[in-house]
Amino acid sequence: MSIIKQNQRGSVIVISGPSGSGKGTIIDQVLKKNPNCWLSVSTTSRPIRTNDIPGVTYNFVTKAEFEEKIKENYFLEYNNYAGNYYGTPKEFINKKIEAGMDVILEIEINGAQNIKKLIPEAIFIFIMPPSIEIMKERLRNRGTDSEEKILERFKIAYQEINEVTKYNYVVVNDKLEEAVEKVNSILLAEKCRVDRIEEVFLNNKEETIHEGLLDNKQFDNSK
Repeated sequence: MSIIKQNQRGSVIVISGPSGSGKGTIIDQVLKKNPNCWLSVSTTSRPIRTNDIPGVTYNFVTKAEFEEKIKENYFLEYNNYAGNYYGTPKEFINKKIEAGMDVILEIEINGAQNIKKLIPEAIFIFIMPPSIEIMKERLRNRGTDSEEKILERFKIAYQEINEVTKYNYVVVNDKLEEAVEKVNSILLAEKCRVDRIEEVFLNNKEETIHEGLLDNKQFDNSK
């Protein structure tokens, strides 16, 4: 029997970062290495890109459908980003946490701040690109947005980087494997937090062992 009993509830892990930071790729790798993690798929009104998989990358709806879901109180939080809606559905999140699963939310800065108000104990990780130049290159290499849209995303991303101090952790995504390892290390360290301890067990058997050690002459330093 372990000497401590830890809280077995899952954690909410918020991962944000500007467009071009590679946060989606990092999350994919983290999920592969951590079967106890579950990604909450956000809902968006933005157009589907060629590399999108509906129900995996996002749940895609029209603007009108999204606004109807807002009225139905469907979202834990939602926000308008670069002219499109993005929201975190409430469905399944609490059930997963109660079952001991860690829930990852991939959301932008304003959405993360909304989550912080609702779930202050959540873990907030910011993914940073190695440089502004590389971030611009990654945005252009997607080949999914017009130059005007790329410029809009770049301006937003530049502003978002200044919000890093509102997060618990920052990970620079220069080398993918190292960035993934850092995120995994953060998740492991969070499981070892003292405030997750519910109870410390010092039963009679352990007290007897302790008394026996005190009585053992090999611990007697008086000789």
